[in-house]
Amino acid sequence: MILYYSGCGNSRWVAETLANQLQERLFFIPESTPNLDVQVDESLGFVFPVYAWAPPKLVLDFVQRMSFRQRPSYIWFACTCGDEGAFTRQVFSRKMRKKGLLLDACFCMQMPETYVAFPGFALDTPPNERRKIETVRADLPRVTQLIKNRTRNHYEMIWGTFPLIKTYLLRPLFYRFIITDRHFRTTNVCTGCGLCKKVCPLHNIRLEDKHPVWLGNCTHCMSCYHHCPTNAIQYGKITQGKGQYYFGKK
Repeated sequence: MILYYSGCGNSRWVAETLANQLQERLFFIPESTPNLDVQVDESLGFVFPVYAWAPPKLVLDFVQRMSFRQRPSYIWFACTCGDEGAFTRQVFSRKMRKKGLLLDACFCMQMPETYVAFPGFALDTPPNERRKIETVRADLPRVTQLIKNRTRNHYEMIWGTFPLIKTYLLRPLFYRFIITDRHFRTTNVCTGCGLCKKVCPLHNIRLEDKHPVWLGNCTHCMSCYHHCPTNAIQYGKITQGKGQYYFGKK
């Protein structure tokens, strides 16, 4: 069983590839029940992006609410990040230990950057996007084999610089002051197509007079911004001119 969360498609692609190679059942976390029907001797995997140098809050909340009739025999996660994962493993492991579970393995994969709602944060260049995707594509068979072999005490993480400060000091500040949908707006090139509502993984957008209204349950996945066909959605003035990316975008 693989549970995944994705906003702009990087983690979805990794999850779908691993599910196919492992022949595992795949479930989207925002649409899944935390009462997990784990089969005998079945492993439990998670795939998610790194948000603010840790697992997304919605993933951690899901883990906290999980329950099992049959405990998984092997637990792993694969996270995607633009640059670094910092203390993602430690945060996830701690949440698992509170459930009486141990993390057996984890993997960290650099994928194209998607977060542009903060000064200084920018997308990768197209060559870097392609390089990251192809590097992960070539490495996924190795990751698949490690999971198939139930390799334990195997932890791969891209630490980056000052990981302790970023995960445990800056992350709470991001969630308190930065991660909000109050600054999303649309420009006059909005066509009212409704794609933003369709692609929002948390169903946090409704349309009023064919224009999006954000409802306050945002995790800053930036899916609405990146998928807008006319680039009409902006986050204040911060995202102006920063471009768009989602996995598979031509």
